[in-house]
Amino acid sequence: MKYQPVRYLINGLAATCVSYGVLSACIHILHVPSAGVSNFIAAVFGITASFLGSRHFVFPGTTESVWHQLARFWVLYAVLALMQAAVLFVWTDWAKLDYRLGFLIGTFLQMVCSYFGGKHWVFKQQN
Repeated sequence: MKYQPVRYLINGLAATCVSYGVLSACIHILHVPSAGVSNFIAAVFGITASFLGSRHFVFPGTTESVWHQLARFWVLYAVLALMQAAVLFVWTDWAKLDYRLGFLIGTFLQMVCSYFGGKHWVFKQQN
């Protein structure tokens, strides 16, 4: 378990690569006319890769149903997306601060909450 945070970071980088690869393929190979639609498709693939990596690489050994974990994973990611939007709203729209720093703050919070949410809720070990 001492390497779990490192495995989490590796999994996150791999999922990001999947997402970026699908985004690029949608735009340059499939010629999807909308970057927003392409990004949505890519996000589904990236989040799915993140789930599979989390289940089998970051938090292995769970015995709970994949469907229960998948449902909690999507709820967690929906909450994290809302949190990221809230951080940007408060930081940029309300406080009138640079959106780039707000994005980094939100992303850091999202990363930390995703790790602990995965560890203690989505993929928690049964005692």
